[in-house]
Amino acid sequence: MRQQRYLMESKDESLRLDLKTDARSLRKQARWAGVRAGMRLGDFGCGPGKTSYYLNQLVQPGGSVLGIDISEARISYAQEHYQAPGIDYVCGDISKSLEPYGIFDFIWVRFLLEYHRASSFEIVRNFSTALKPGGIICLIDLDYNCLTHFGISPRLEQAMRGVMNQLELRAGFDPYVGRKLFSYLYDLGMTDIKVNLLAHHLICGPIKPNDLFNWTKKIEIAAKHSGYDFKEYPEGYDGFYSEFQTFFHDPRRFTYSPLICCRGRKPD
Repeated sequence: MRQQRYLMESKDESLRLDLKTDARSLRKQARWAGVRAGMRLGDFGCGPGKTSYYLNQLVQPGGSVLGIDISEARISYAQEHYQAPGIDYVCGDISKSLEPYGIFDFIWVRFLLEYHRASSFEIVRNFSTALKPGGIICLIDLDYNCLTHFGISPRLEQAMRGVMNQLELRAGFDPYVGRKLFSYLYDLGMTDIKVNLLAHHLICGPIKPNDLFNWTKKIEIAAKHSGYDFKEYPEGYDGFYSEFQTFFHDPRRFTYSPLICCRGRKPD
């Protein structure tokens, strides 16, 4: 499986991922999925380490977490900000053989598969090889990613859809991967499959600083470099960016993203 370039790469990406990760929601999802004390847990695509840090709290006493990410910058950030007893971080390509990392009781995969539209099922299949019999894998991702807004003008909505179409074609991004997660686990023969549907982004009223930073970076990085021509705007991207900022600062605006959590157990 060929590793594609990460479309959100920038000097601020570790910070963006850190700020948008809500510890309370994360713990709730992990407990629902079956994370418990004593487990050896693999956080695949661990990013800047915040997720690994809170998962590690849930597997104590007696457990451990291995956070793996392909980005040296993210692993360095994790080691600097989210190191704790029980956690190790390694820089590695999790689309390749996982044999060097051993076997896990629980594998956590959150906001990773959306960046691998063509190969997401094969990536999950590869992950399953590192799961012990009876172990649990949990897949968490979005559906209709970045496409659920109300109060948006027709031209801004058309441009947003155009950007996402380009990201699908040019960057391998999958805004609809959330709906596929159940079938992935089903096709791999997992048992005790459970699914939960939640709101991830739920933004209405005055904008919170973390949400504004997150979405501004999405527009500045992903939209700007998507390859879309922004033909709806005489000023091109600059006109699109200006209207999106106006829309997003309007407290009447309503934005949400469906989050789909799916967990299954590897047969004994």
